[in-house]
Amino acid sequence: MYILRAEHSFDSAHFLAGYEGKCSNIHGHRWRVVVEVMEERLKSGGQLDGMVVDFGDLKKDLKEIVDFHDHKLIIERETMKKSLVELLKDEGFKIMEVDFRPTAENFSKYFYDYMTKKGYKVKRIEVYETPTNCAIYEGDR
Repeated sequence: MYILRAEHSFDSAHFLAGYEGKCSNIHGHRWRVVVEVMEERLKSGGQLDGMVVDFGDLKKDLKEIVDFHDHKLIIERETMKKSLVELLKDEGFKIMEVDFRPTAENFSKYFYDYMTKKGYKVKRIEVYETPTNCAIYEGDR
């Protein structure tokens, strides 16, 4: 099995609604997203001869989704009053509402699904919310 690995990082803030502890407050992370893609055989012929995928494409696709989250407040939909969310947006703050609790675990599945839809055979996604704390999602492949 051949495995390629690429990573990108982004900065954002979030909070965990309903959590009893300091993570219930808005706080930020330097998120690091690591993707591993795999293939049993290398491509044969053409520009991709001897490759799993083009590293440039893999890095571009990962960077695209990571950059989309950069410097935003990421909140679970309906965990803040709509009027507050609109007020913050009116003030120019970048708010991203997601349909899941914004934990590293949920982000790992979220990025896995995104890269899979892009056509990659994803082995696993690692999402670090700190340099030493990481959540991993591996598919059923």
